Amino acid sequence: MSLRLSSSTGYDTPTTSPAKPRASTSIANVSQNEACKQNNSTKKNMIRNSANIKVIVRNRPLLPRERENGSICLIEMNSQTQSTIIKCPTDSGSSTRDATRRHAEPKEFFFDNSLNSTNINDKDHASQESVYNHVGKEFLDHNLEGYHTCIFAYGQTGSGKSYTMMGTDSDPGIIPRSCADLFERVEQLASKNVSCTVRVSYFEVYNEQVRDLLSKDPRKLKVRESPMDGPYVENLSEYTVKNFADVKKYLFQGNRTRATATTNMNDTSSRSHAVFTVVIKQIIFDEAFEAIEEKLARLRFVDLAGSERANSTGATGVRLREGSNINKSLTTLGRVISALAEAPKNPQRKELVPYRDSVLTWLLKDSLGGNSKTAMVACISPTDYDETLSTLRYADQAKKIQTVATVNQDFVSASQKDEVVVEMQERINALESSLMQSSNIKKDLEKQQLEFEKIKAAIRFYEERAQSEETKRKSIQAQNEAITRHNKMLKDHLLFRRSLQIDITKNKAKVEALSSI
Repeated sequence: MSLRLSSSTGYDTPTTSPAKPRASTSIANVSQNEACKQNNSTKKNMIRNSANIKVIVRNRPLLPRERENGSICLIEMNSQTQSTIIKCPTDSGSSTRDATRRHAEPKEFFFDNSLNSTNINDKDHASQESVYNHVGKEFLDHNLEGYHTCIFAYGQTGSGKSYTMMGTDSDPGIIPRSCADLFERVEQLASKNVSCTVRVSYFEVYNEQVRDLLSKDPRKLKVRESPMDGPYVENLSEYTVKNFADVKKYLFQGNRTRATATTNMNDTSSRSHAVFTVVIKQIIFDEAFEAIEEKLARLRFVDLAGSERANSTGATGVRLREGSNINKSLTTLGRVISALAEAPKNPQRKELVPYRDSVLTWLLKDSLGGNSKTAMVACISPTDYDETLSTLRYADQAKKIQTVATVNQDFVSASQKDEVVVEMQERINALESSLMQSSNIKKDLEKQQLEFEKIKAAIRFYEERAQSEETKRKSIQAQNEAITRHNKMLKDHLLFRRSLQIDITKNKAKVEALSSI
C-alpha cells in the first residue's frame, strides 16, 4: 500500500473512521444455572473502569522552510517528569501575533507523556514505534479486554497529526501498527479457543456533513442516535477484514477519497475530520465453566483537521469556507472539553455539554464522555508560539476529563440457551411468513432479511458448537472404553499369574516331599 504524504518530512497525511457499535449478544453453556449467575455477577462487578483521558503531546521536527527562515525551537520536554515547556520567542525567527508576549515567562505543562521528535539523534527521540508503544499497544490491550477505545489527534494544521496517526509505508503510524498488531494477536488467540471477527469502516466529516470514504455513492449520510449505542452514522458501509492486507486496502481507498488541499501552512492539508473504526468481536469458549462468552469492542481512530487562521493559511473561497467549518467544529470540541473538564469540580451542577452543536462532537459523544477509554495525541509545532500554546491548553483541559468504560460482554445459561434456540426458530418461521406477506415492501424486506440472517447465523453457531461437543464426547467415550478394555486385560493377566504362581508353589512342595522320601 502506498499512502500520500504532504511534505518531505513525512508530516501530515490523511487517515481514520467509525462504525455503529452493535449490541453485544453472547451465549453461555453452564451445567448449573446458579454457578453461571454467580459467575456473571462477579464479572459484571469488575468490568466498569473509570479513568481520565490519557494525553500525549508530540513535538514534530522543524520543517525545511522553518530552517530556511531561521526559526528556533520553542519547546523543551523532559522524559523523566513528562513536562512540556514552551518559551516565548525572543526574535523574529519564530511566530507570535503579539510582540509583548516575547517577554513572558516560559509556561510548563505536565502530561501522561511528552514525546519529542525534534532531533532524531537525541536519546529521547520519539519515533513512530515509540509513540505506538506509549498509546496504541495499551489501547489494543483494552480492546481485547472488551473495552471501547478512541485515540484522536489534535493540533494546528501541519503539526504532524496525520503522520502520527497514519505514517508512511516505511514508517507507519498508530493506525497501521495497531491493525498489524491486532491480527498478530488474533492468530495467537485462535489457539486458545477464541474466535475473532474484525470489521472496519471509514468516514469523514467535511463541511459539517458525513461522507463514507469506502463507498462510491457520493450521498451525504445522516447521524442518528440510539439509546443503546449512542450516536452513529446511518447506512455507513462496513467491511469484514481477514488480515492486515485487507485493512491496508481499505485505508488506501479511504485516504485517496479524503478531502485535502494545499494551504500556506501545509501542501496537503486535511480539510476534513476522518474517523477510522475497527470493531473486534471475540467468541471465547471457557472449558472450565463449559461456557461461551462474547466480547464486542470498538477501536476508533480520529484524525482531526488542523486548527488554523485564515491569515496564516492564505485561504479564500472554498478553502475559506472549509476552514470556517473546521474551526467551528474544533471550537465546539473545545467547549465540550471545557464542560467535561469542569464537571468533576461541580458534581451537583448538571451543565449541558454542547455535543450536538457540531457533527464531530455529536459523533464523539461516547468517546469523550461515555463508555470508552480515550487518548488525545496533541501534536504541536516547535516554532509557532500562539498555536502551540493554544494546543497545550486544550490538552491540559482534556486530561481532566473522566470517562467510565465498561467491558462489553454477556453470558446466557445452558437452559436459557435451549429456550433461545426455540425462540429463534419460532422467530425464523414468523419472519419467513412475514417476508412472504411483505414481498412488495422493499425496505421492510431488507430489514427483515438482515435479522433473518443474523438468527440463522446464531443457530448455525449453536449447531456447530453442539456438533463439536458431541464429537468431543464420543472421542472421550471411545477413550474410556479402550481404557476399560485394557484394565480388564490387565486384571485377567494378574489373576492368571497368581493362579500360575500357586500351582508352581504346590508342585514345588510335592517335589520336595518326594525328594525327602
